[in-house]
Amino acid sequence: MPADNGLDPVIHAPARLRVMVTLSTIPAGDDLSFTRLQEVLGLTPGNLITHLRKLEDAGYVVTAKSGRGVTARTSVSLSQQGREALDAYTAVLRQLLDSASTNGAASRGQED
Repeated sequence: MPADNGLDPVIHAPARLRVMVTLSTIPAGDDLSFTRLQEVLGLTPGNLITHLRKLEDAGYVVTAKSGRGVTARTSVSLSQQGREALDAYTAVLRQLLDSASTNGAASRGQED
């Protein structure tokens, strides 16, 4: 669901971008525990849950709960759709940065 500039607003929020990038560093098929992801990102449990719900609703992350009580574990992984969305997001961002530096160089050259 990219915006007019091509940047996906679901990913673009800083905390969600950090979640996506962190999960993208682990191999496809692997996951992180909710607790470990929370530690890595420095988010409160409530804040992380809110961002994970948005990402899960978009189909970008998958959460799975196992066990009960003190042995309960929630794992989080990036879906294939999430990997593709992050790849598309970074491609658009690179394009924007490249065009900004090209336009900046052109306007600086005109000032000389």
